[in-house]
Amino acid sequence: MIPLIQAEVVEKKKWLNEEDFLDLLAISQTAPGILAVNMSIFIGYKLRGLKGSITTTMGTILPSLLIILTIALFFRNFQDNPVINRIFKGIRPAVVALIAAPTFQMAKSVKINRYTIIIPIISAALIWLVGVSPIYIIIVAGIGGYIYGRLTRN
Repeated sequence: MIPLIQAEVVEKKKWLNEEDFLDLLAISQTAPGILAVNMSIFIGYKLRGLKGSITTTMGTILPSLLIILTIALFFRNFQDNPVINRIFKGIRPAVVALIAAPTFQMAKSVKINRYTIIIPIISAALIWLVGVSPIYIIIVAGIGGYIYGRLTRN
C-alpha cells in the first residue's frame, strides 16, 4: 500500500516531496487508525482543507467497505469449505511478503544502516523477550528523537 501511495502522491501527482511524504508516513503510523486512511486525511487536508480531508477519507474507505460487505455476503456459504480454508492458508505467506517488501524499501529511503538498525532490534527484543509495553518504547523513542533533533540542529 505504501509504495502505491508514494508513487501516486510523490512521483505522479507531485503533491508532496519525498521528505514530506516520509514525515507524513511517520505521523500516520503513530496516529490511531488505518494507515491509508490517516494518510488520506492528511493529504486531503493539505490540498483542500477540511473538504479535501473528508473527500479523500471517503474515497479511501468506501471502496474497501463495499468490497468487504460483498465478500461477507457470499463468504458465509463457503466458510466451512476445506478448499477455501486451504486457499486462505496459502494466501498468508503472500500477505507477509506484501508487508515486508515496502518495509525494506522504506528502510532504504530513510537510510537505515548498521548503526541505526540497532534501535528497532533493541525495541523488538524489549517488547518480545522482556515484556516491555510498546507504549513505553514509543514514548522513549519520541523523547530520544526530539533530543537527537535538537542536538543535531545546532
